Formats: sequence, C-alpha cells, structure tokens
Amino acid sequence: MSQHTGEHMSQHSGAHPGDRDARLAEYAARLETLALEHGLDFDPVHFDMVPNSFMLEIAVYGLPVRMRHWSFGVRYIHQLVRQHMGHSRIFEVMFPGDPCRAFMLEHNSLAENTLVTAHVLGHADFAKNNVLFRRFMNMAGSHILEQSAARAHRLEAALAEHGQEKVEAVLDAALALEAHIDIDQPLHRPRYPDHAAPGGAPAADVFRDRYARLPGETDPPGTDTRRQRAPIPPHPERDLLWFIAHYAPELEEWERDIFLAVREEAYYFHPIHACQIMNEGWASYWHARLLREAGFLPNELYLAALKSHSDVVRPYAGGQQLALTLNPYHLGFAMWEHIVERDGLEAARRIMREEDDFGFIRNYLDPELADRLDLFVHETRKDGETRIANRDIHAIREAILAPKYNYGAPSVAVTALKADGSLELRHDYQHDGRGLDLQQAERVMEYVDRIWRRPVALNTVDFRGVVRTLPARKIGF
Repeated sequence: MSQHTGEHMSQHSGAHPGDRDARLAEYAARLETLALEHGLDFDPVHFDMVPNSFMLEIAVYGLPVRMRHWSFGVRYIHQLVRQHMGHSRIFEVMFPGDPCRAFMLEHNSLAENTLVTAHVLGHADFAKNNVLFRRFMNMAGSHILEQSAARAHRLEAALAEHGQEKVEAVLDAALALEAHIDIDQPLHRPRYPDHAAPGGAPAADVFRDRYARLPGETDPPGTDTRRQRAPIPPHPERDLLWFIAHYAPELEEWERDIFLAVREEAYYFHPIHACQIMNEGWASYWHARLLREAGFLPNELYLAALKSHSDVVRPYAGGQQLALTLNPYHLGFAMWEHIVERDGLEAARRIMREEDDFGFIRNYLDPELADRLDLFVHETRKDGETRIANRDIHAIREAILAPKYNYGAPSVAVTALKADGSLELRHDYQHDGRGLDLQQAERVMEYVDRIWRRPVALNTVDFRGVVRTLPARKIGF
C-alpha cells in the first residue's frame, strides 16, 4: 500500500546480473531473518524486478492495474519531466496483502536494492500492524491488486458498451470527488432506512426497537404510529461518492459501479495519506537499523547503501541549505529515532500500531526535536519574498498537518434531497478552516451536475467571507 518516491544518487554495479540477483536473494533472506529477530511482524513479501517505464506507471496510477483515465496521462508526463530534470526518482513501490507485493528497479545497483529490501520489510511491518491499515484490510480483504484489476476490467467492458465519451464523463465526476468519502463510516454500508421510526425515534435504533417489543409495552396515548418517510439524508452526509452512487435519480448500474469503484480505491489510499510521515519514517528507521546490524554485508556495499539512505532522508534537495517543503522521510526517520532513543522500541511499536500522522505529530514532535531539525512556518509575500513567520511548536505541528485534514479536501456534505430531485450541498467553512477555490469548485459542480441530472447547489463563502451559492450549469451528455 505504501508507494513513494525517493531522491537519491544512482550507483551501478558492474557485476553480472545473474550473480547480482543471486546475491540479492541471499541478502534478502538474511535481512528478513534479522528483521524477525528484532520483532518485526509482516506477511510474506514477493519482490519483482521491473523496468523504469513500468515502475513509473505504477507510481502514477497508484496500482499496477487501475481504471484508465486521461488525468493519469497528465501525471505521467509530469513525473517523467521531474525525472529527466533530476528532481525525483522512484525508489520502490510496495502493496500490502497476504502476500505483500513489492516492485524494485531492475537497473538499480545491488546496494540500492538491498536497501530497498530492508525498507520494504519496514513498510510490511507497518501495514500489517497499524490500526488504519488493518481496518481497511478487514473491510476490503487482502487481495488489493486482484480487486483493482477486476475494477479495470469492468471499466473496459463499460467503454466497449457505452463509448468513451459517456464513460469518461462518469469517471471525471467520480475522480473529481475522490477524496470526498467519510472515513468514519465502513466501506460497505446499507442505504438509509426508508421510513422513520414511530414517534420520531431513529429508524436504526435497535435498542428502542427491542424495548418497544417487550411484553406489556404499548405506545403512549396520542402517539402517531403511522410510518413516516425518512428524510434523505437523515443527517449531513459527507460521503459524496456513496450518496451519489445510491441516490442519483437517473444513475445506471454501470455508472453506479464506477462511483463505488473509485470510492473503494479512495478508502484504499486513505491510510497511505493519513500515515505517510509515520510509515515512511518507520521504513527508513528499519532499513537503516537492519543494514547497520547486517554483519554479513560487504563493507563496500554497506557504504554505498548508506549513501543512498543519506540522500533519501536528507531535509532538502540538491545544494539547498534551507528546506521550504517537508520531506516525510527526513521528519519521520528523525522522530522514530528520537522516540526509540528516549522511550524504547516497545513504546515506538505501540505508537506505530495506534496512531496516524495527526497523533504522531501532535503528541511526539516535541520542541527539542523541532529545534534540532530547524523546523519553522514560512510565508510568501505578494512580491515573492519568502520569510520565516513562526517557530512556535504548535504552529509547526498544525502547518505540517494542514494538508491532511479531511483527506486533503474541503469539508462538503449533502444536506437535502428535495422532492423534485434537486440536491443541496453545504461547505462547512466554519469548522473547515479553509476556503474554497471558487473557480475549481464551479468546475467540480459541473461534473456533479453531469451525473445528478437535476439542479445542484453548493452553499459556501468566498475569500471575503461573503455567503455564496454555486449552482451547477446544466451540461448533460
């Protein structure tokens, strides 16, 4: 499930590929034994050597096989340009499950892929034991890659039957809402109850239902026992993908399937987003520790791997001496080292199991470590000048976590489905802490309108705090 890019120097080995692969297999087996001796707990890991082009596709799509869409082509070009400019290089891609699947570059040096092996073992331990990763696995099962391939196959069938224009319009809308799920709800959930319970009690209140059926219990005089239609939604609904899939008035089954497929993938990617700093740091901590304690590695190989490690966890890229963007490898690695040194490995393992990045940063990024890492909050003025704005530890923590709130998306909920089929959405700007980019919001509303095929309105505020209602323009197919 963890996928990421690392920026580091390439070191090529002159050894024959067959000999190199045999040595890597030997080192991998011994590193796995060493990891188990240190208490790491992971499902079996299968490693595959792949060319750079295939690795790039995996990193861009997020999965080896995924529903194809034009936006992934845009991302592919962007990533390719970054690689050619030397700003990024894909380090490895790993997917959890039983077994886990990991991909490494076939043209990497033996030292680099030895480091990758140790790094992946750290990711596998994290994915099996962290509560968010386990929750998704319990809901969706452990065969992520097979499920993704099945979804891609269904999309291809829809393309063949309904044509690219119709299918792409549906996928446009679903991907535009990709982050708008409710992570507090289960992946598989039923529709709302059709009727409200008698007397206004919640329809799904099992306790009240059992109490009402006790011997001798009767309704109070004057109670209206007629069943009332329940409002839709019965409460503000933040899972927009789920709501549209189940309640859009004219949605066909294949369109509903696309929305639910994108929603399932959003649930899959959520632990990666919510635990990025922890996960990358944990894998980096363990690849450094395992390599350091692997006495069977030749000195030359260890030093080459150590150079790659240093490049991955450095705070800034190239010759920069001041980092204006956060490297999750650097911060996570430093925090885990700090925690293990101060509180011990068992305390670190408990934190790894129970926390996400919110708890990790707020509870364990202390002022001492922030000062040592020279962390700060910066601001850029209208004239382009960038300056340090704050070194307060609370401001630093919240600046790190700000992009992670609500899966990185504005907090928008369905508030009403009216009798004529029109839909009302509300942006919770008072608690969200972020305004909407109105131009982008209008574009997303166009996508929603294409699917809903009834009037849709979004209540929000502009950058001045003035209340705005954004009606989607009627587009249709």
